[in-house]
Amino acid sequence: MNSVLFGRGTWPEARRIADVLRKETIGGALLLAGALIALVWANSPWSDGYHALLGYRIGPAALHLDLPLATWAADGLLAIFFFVAGLELKREFVAGDLRDPRRAAVPVVAAAGGVIVPALCYTVVNLGGALRGWAIPTATDIAFALAVLAVIGRYLPTALRTFLLTLAVVDDLFAIVIIAVFYTAGLSVLPLLGALVPLGLFTLLVQRRVRSWWLLLPLAFAAWALVHASGVHATVAGVLLGFAVPVLRRDGDAGPGLAEHFEHRFRPLSAGFAVPVFALMSAGVTIGGLDGLGAALSDPVAIGVVLGLVVGKPIGITLATWLTARFTRAKIDAGLAWVDVLGLSVLGGIGFTVSLLIGELAFGAGSDRDGHVKVAVLAGSLAAAVLATALLRFRNRTYRRLHEQEQVDADGDGVPDVYQR
Repeated sequence: MNSVLFGRGTWPEARRIADVLRKETIGGALLLAGALIALVWANSPWSDGYHALLGYRIGPAALHLDLPLATWAADGLLAIFFFVAGLELKREFVAGDLRDPRRAAVPVVAAAGGVIVPALCYTVVNLGGALRGWAIPTATDIAFALAVLAVIGRYLPTALRTFLLTLAVVDDLFAIVIIAVFYTAGLSVLPLLGALVPLGLFTLLVQRRVRSWWLLLPLAFAAWALVHASGVHATVAGVLLGFAVPVLRRDGDAGPGLAEHFEHRFRPLSAGFAVPVFALMSAGVTIGGLDGLGAALSDPVAIGVVLGLVVGKPIGITLATWLTARFTRAKIDAGLAWVDVLGLSVLGGIGFTVSLLIGELAFGAGSDRDGHVKVAVLAGSLAAAVLATALLRFRNRTYRRLHEQEQVDADGDGVPDVYQR
């Protein structure tokens, strides 16, 4: 095991992470805009129009895909989000710094802690009650978190940003496993087996480095539609398709690998359109004044969600990271301290996109309890953002100094000196 936690890694990886974070930060701003529009619209005199939009059905009825727009957003657009997550996860572990199990251990264990402890917090509050929502506070929304970082943490060191991004990516993997295993209401085996055909053909083509959209997109849609028909949540198809794409280039290939090519094409679509539109379709809960807000937050389900996000996430991530360091005798990198890990862990309590999705799967979209979940996710995420702001602002002078060190390029070769030592 490495003796240093939160080392900088390599310059190519740092540059790639910076590019990813830049795109996700813009997506985070659009996500917040979509959520704000939904909240204002749902609580305005024109709220009937908002709910009519959610219920508007579109799609081929012959294929049983005449679905409400809200379902298209949750099942269709989020499949793009999880496709990109699948690409990112595979690339991290095949070609990124995390291909080394010693470096991968910290974010993976931290992500596991950030799933287990929030779930326990929710379960304790809801013993004998609505336990089906246990997974709601387990997700970290990287776009929302990065939107907050863009305001309060512009100088956050590269190693901490990489840790946050990797933590969120692994968190997404846990989320999709949870959705597939625990939130599949009824399983139809024939469509699920049928999905293996287009998925297999898609895999065969991408392994041969075929990039033709007119071949790949119909196969991807067919796999998605069959998984949707099987009863397994359709976003699982997105992850499987992402995992099928090869990361490494073949000898003699020019340009970026296929996974990198697809990531460049689809990340802007995911961050700039799919996730913001899902926020627009999902965040519009009718609060109904202080009485309505109080009623929502007095529900044990809402209390469990807020507790899981605000308390469970920081404890789970920080404790898991500390235990990893303790058992491997690793030291935190020079200039950093455990309060920095705590600040990032609090930021990890910003759960939005996947938390809202799991809330809908657990209690049914549009139900009263689903509305309470939305209020709780918004309240918990806002509280986590405020607390993280206080912690990270406290360390801003240190972050600025480390950031300036990471920019020094005395020999002018385009690579900061700290990556060449």
